[in-house]
Amino acid sequence: MNKSQLIEAIASKADISKAKAGDAVDAFITTIGAALKKGDSVTLIGFGSFTTVKRAARVGRNPKTGKEIKIAATTTPKFKAGKALKEAVAKKK
Repeated sequence: MNKSQLIEAIASKADISKAKAGDAVDAFITTIGAALKKGDSVTLIGFGSFTTVKRAARVGRNPKTGKEIKIAATTTPKFKAGKALKEAVAKKK
């Protein structure tokens, strides 16, 4: 499912226009991104948690040349699925 399919599904289930559903999806993504950028976590009970993790600087290798390269430290987003989401996915079969 891509973003436009998600918007269509939300519009259908919530009985709202695709434009309003699109605005809601965009607001959701923007809000979570802003919270993570500030260092906050976002927890949606039954769905999961969005957090950030710090990755240390490390030495990697260019797979084409084999030459070592330095990879800088960075902060990356992380999602951990909640219990209800895990159970819902496991029961799909």
